[in-house]
Amino acid sequence: MNMKLNDLNINYICEGSGENVLLLQGWGTEITLYSAVISEIAKKYRVYAPDFPGFGKSDEPSDAWCVDDYADFVCAFCREMGITKTILVGHSFGCRVIIKLLSREDCPIEVEKVILTGAAGIKPVQSEAAKKKASAYQRGKKILSTPIMKKLFPNALEKLRTKHGSADYRAASPMMRQVLVKTVNEDLSHLLPKVKQETLLIFGRNDDATPITDGQRMEKEMPNAGLAVIENAGHFAFIEQQYLFLRIVDSFLGIE
Repeated sequence: MNMKLNDLNINYICEGSGENVLLLQGWGTEITLYSAVISEIAKKYRVYAPDFPGFGKSDEPSDAWCVDDYADFVCAFCREMGITKTILVGHSFGCRVIIKLLSREDCPIEVEKVILTGAAGIKPVQSEAAKKKASAYQRGKKILSTPIMKKLFPNALEKLRTKHGSADYRAASPMMRQVLVKTVNEDLSHLLPKVKQETLLIFGRNDDATPITDGQRMEKEMPNAGLAVIENAGHFAFIEQQYLFLRIVDSFLGIE
């Protein structure tokens, strides 16, 4: 399905009937990646799943959004869909948006329960090697950002960014690279105690994007959270161990 929201064309899925569930995707994915999760939850609930602006088949934002902008988008999407009460399900980047949204005192959406899988939001502690690499990048960036270097080597700065950037950065468009830099560098760990809803955390034991230690910290600092660890799975546990993942979700949401 497609809708116009704040001058952006937004692609979304709506499936099932019953109480509302809103699923928010991980960075750079298409919402169809979550089809099995959506179909399972739709056995009991009405599931809404939009492609975030800049993801999947939705338009890119016109400027570099931060996490708060994506939280604002979720509020606008819910207003358009008439959603005032919902369960939230997030993967990776979608969890960032959920944490930010639930930390707001004026959140316009009543959230009953939360499921976070491969949850992002805690800024990793850098190793010494990573610190040295980051320092070298910053020095190079400073030099290549000077007017004379930009004139002499107009593509050098972007090449440096691409070389030092993650796979997500390299795969992103110029606009979404700016968005990625703004969002991944925001540490949301201080907001964890504000997520007070009953929360299910699902982490793959082998997740190297959002390590299990992040899940353990979230379980400790969120007042009403429990952690389920799936063996032989990484950042995409809902695909790698789909059957077990869906059974855990079924138990939490009361799906027979």
